[in-house]
Amino acid sequence: MEHTEVVKPETLDELIKALHDIFESDCINVEEVQDVMESYESKPQEWMQYAKFDQYRYTRNLVDEGNGKFNLMILCWGEGHGSSIHDHTNSHCFMKLLQGQLKETLFDWPDTKSLGDMVQRSQRILQENKVAYINDSLGLHRVENVSHTECAVSLHLYSPPFQSCQTFDQRTGHRNSVKMTFWSKYGERTPFETISQENN
Repeated sequence: MEHTEVVKPETLDELIKALHDIFESDCINVEEVQDVMESYESKPQEWMQYAKFDQYRYTRNLVDEGNGKFNLMILCWGEGHGSSIHDHTNSHCFMKLLQGQLKETLFDWPDTKSLGDMVQRSQRILQENKVAYINDSLGLHRVENVSHTECAVSLHLYSPPFQSCQTFDQRTGHRNSVKMTFWSKYGERTPFETISQENN
């Protein structure tokens, strides 16, 4: 199989352009997206304008809308911040560590007939500049910054973009549908919303 040589993006802007080029095709090669995201070496001065932290929970900060094909966002995780267990609404999800470490815990989908503890399949620590991939056929996951001293920053690509997802109670497998919102877009704080929201 021919593998076109991926040009190494030197800057975040070059990475965004490379992703736009890849997603012009209707057929997405997951490994190609992973490779190009991994080959970008994180430089804080390039993404700092999007990295908005909140004292109480992690934040989702939109960087690029990918011509409607994908959403690229930066998630900022304070010490001890984590997501609920969640799905990805039939989308591809790529997650690259820009700073710090995150723990990913993978779960099986809960049995709809019997409520009980969800089955934990695996755990891994994601290191800086590495890229993780998940979709609904691979299972559900929770992402956490387990450090009590370091913040973490991650770059996420979702294709196609989605506005809501399902979260799951680890003890019962009970699911809720939640609307997802952005803490900021293109470096600007979005208007405060009073609805309860879950960030995944």
